[in-house]
Amino acid sequence: MTEFSLRLDMVTVAQSMFERGYSSGGAGNLSLKLPDGNLLATPTNSSFGSLDPDRLSKVDMDGKHLDGDKPSKEVLMHIAMYRERPEAGGIVHLHSPYLTALSCVADLDPENCLPPITPYYVMRVGKLPLIPYLRPGDPRIADEVGKLSKAHSAVLLANHGPVISGKDLRAAMFNAEELEETARLYFILQNSKMRTLTPEQVDELEQVFKGKV
Repeated sequence: MTEFSLRLDMVTVAQSMFERGYSSGGAGNLSLKLPDGNLLATPTNSSFGSLDPDRLSKVDMDGKHLDGDKPSKEVLMHIAMYRERPEAGGIVHLHSPYLTALSCVADLDPENCLPPITPYYVMRVGKLPLIPYLRPGDPRIADEVGKLSKAHSAVLLANHGPVISGKDLRAAMFNAEELEETARLYFILQNSKMRTLTPEQVDELEQVFKGKV
């Protein structure tokens, strides 16, 4: 895809997520890799519902602002994930309601915040590790995201929200949708005796679908 078509695609993806309540106001940010090796990102304090393709932020892999409006301060955590996951072509950081609610739950398993409720969570994401709370914009967030990203395509920032990658921006959106749905099911099932996938079932899914979704 050309840079122009990727700009239009980012606007379309962002609008879809805004309309479904995955981001409100100026919350959250998106990025994707461009053919020239630089990144396209949503500008600081921009709404997913009203992005201008000509004003999207362009930065290099060191975070230097190259073109467009000023990028979000959180673009550094996107860069940290790209560096550890060279196969990633798109990243979404959301304040979607169920995943943000999950990020505020006490005593989560820091190695995997969600149990294997459905095969689709395991197939698309695998595990969702937790990063302890740091204030938004703290440069240490990028360091913590980088530490976990080599082994994980998504992470959850405590009291904040998820950071999710995919082979391109639309794949990252699909992974985010699956994560949000899994978090929704988790809360629905809180007062029920929950049946999760067994370790053997999880292993089978990982072997069959690794790298295919």
